[in-house]
Amino acid sequence: MQFGIFSVGDVTTDPTTGVTPTEHERIKAMVRIALKAEEVGLDVFAVGEHHNPPFAAPANPTVLLSNIAARTEKIVLSTSTTLITTNDPVRLAEDYAMLQHLADGRLDLMMGRGNTGPVYPWFGKDIREGIPLAVENYALLHQLWREEVVDWQGKFRTPLQGFTSTPRPLDGVPPFVWHGSIRSPEIAEQAAYYGDGFFANHIFWPTSHFQQLIAFYRQRFEHYGHGKADQAIVGLGGQAFIRPKSQDAWNEFRPYFDNAPVYGHGPSLEDFTEQTPLTVGSPQEVIDKTLTFREHFGDYQRQLFLMDHAGLPLKTVLEQLDLLGEEVVPVLRKELAAKRPAHVPDAPTHASLKAAQAVTA
Repeated sequence: MQFGIFSVGDVTTDPTTGVTPTEHERIKAMVRIALKAEEVGLDVFAVGEHHNPPFAAPANPTVLLSNIAARTEKIVLSTSTTLITTNDPVRLAEDYAMLQHLADGRLDLMMGRGNTGPVYPWFGKDIREGIPLAVENYALLHQLWREEVVDWQGKFRTPLQGFTSTPRPLDGVPPFVWHGSIRSPEIAEQAAYYGDGFFANHIFWPTSHFQQLIAFYRQRFEHYGHGKADQAIVGLGGQAFIRPKSQDAWNEFRPYFDNAPVYGHGPSLEDFTEQTPLTVGSPQEVIDKTLTFREHFGDYQRQLFLMDHAGLPLKTVLEQLDLLGEEVVPVLRKELAAKRPAHVPDAPTHASLKAAQAVTA
């Protein structure tokens, strides 16, 4: 099972000091956080795609991830998410194949529709066409990575005639794709149809909502003949703030939660931790709550935590990663591995996909 972190790259004022990092400082901090994630033994670093303040996350994540790829050796780099609706599939095919080469295969993608309405008209798209855009654009991307010469015609872009996307995927193996969604069964259906992964970033909504989406994805994964329902490839989001002593964690994190741009001035911290995956407390409390995810969703392949948001200073985030990598993840690996049946697969990697392709060739 893979464990890692994902960043939304928000530029947020620290409510305890009144200090707001510059975009430059925030971007550099994300690189430092990625390097720290590898240092403490995490498996994945993922970054989102945003085109609007207060986010400094890159409009093209390949730039940031290329920098990180050059400075790391083991960690898998991912997006969280790539906007399949407003990006040209041809450009996505070329850019991420290039990054896959630069990272020696340590790359996968998470595709999503995006949850910021104004992005659509900025790129000449209509948000009312969000689902059709996601379906058509991904179908083309999928084809571009698997066929040398593509003839294609659709609704949302100009036709292609005898087109070859370059560079070709490394070793002829396209990056593995996760489809991220918080509300759309159509996206779960899409993931199941292609045998791709489904990522439920269930950090804001109740568990019951995501149980329905994941159960639907598993059912459709089996329907399309990719394996049994419990072999479907599932990833989950989560949030944590960790200190050695639980009360210290609550006291320190409360002002950040209360003033966070997304959920600040809303539900209390107590209510939010009760209703969502957010865990504030000791390493053991994070372990205990994360282990309940398997009870709700079944065996799954990837767990990503949001750790660097709401104005938390870089020093604090790096301390969080030390606790996550040294005290939380090793226990989760052992506990979840012991419970997982032998027929449930690990998260796909470039090496495993290459081996599987060689067997079927």
